[in-house]
Amino acid sequence: MIKVLSRLSNVKTARTITNLRKYSDDLYEPSYLKELLPKFPVYETLNIQLRGYDYPILENYQKFVHKIADNMDIDVDDAWAVPGQTLNISTYKPQSEVVKSQYKLSVYERMIQIRQCSSLQLPILIRAIEASLPMGVTVNIIPHEQYHEDIRYVPDTELKQLKQELDDLGGPVKKK
Repeated sequence: MIKVLSRLSNVKTARTITNLRKYSDDLYEPSYLKELLPKFPVYETLNIQLRGYDYPILENYQKFVHKIADNMDIDVDDAWAVPGQTLNISTYKPQSEVVKSQYKLSVYERMIQIRQCSSLQLPILIRAIEASLPMGVTVNIIPHEQYHEDIRYVPDTELKQLKQELDDLGGPVKKK
């Protein structure tokens, strides 16, 4: 009795598979591959750019945003610090060019890179980031570009100078 049932179920599944192939759009692709595609649109790679003037607040907020994304099952691909910038700010006396005071401000930046975020998860993540945003911190969510990867690294000026000197002397010696 058990063998007969298994034979019947094999016949039934064989008919189902041939029916699926009959109604498939592509002759050589099985139809179940279309079911593996995501049901909702997915963003490829996005960067969450955090900028602020206070280093400890920005550092803690980056950890917080990273933790929110992890809890929402958003794939956090990478997170890094961008080298800081120092701005010189001058205020002038009214109706003159005389400097009243000067300030040095440091701007710090952090990037969090997320991948494969669905169009349902991203608005919730944006709302959570917006609701918990500390004062003095700005957030931009931008698509990933190659220059985001390039600004990540501090250039080695000594190495560039040595390469320039080598080029001025005629380039590297080629061995035969």
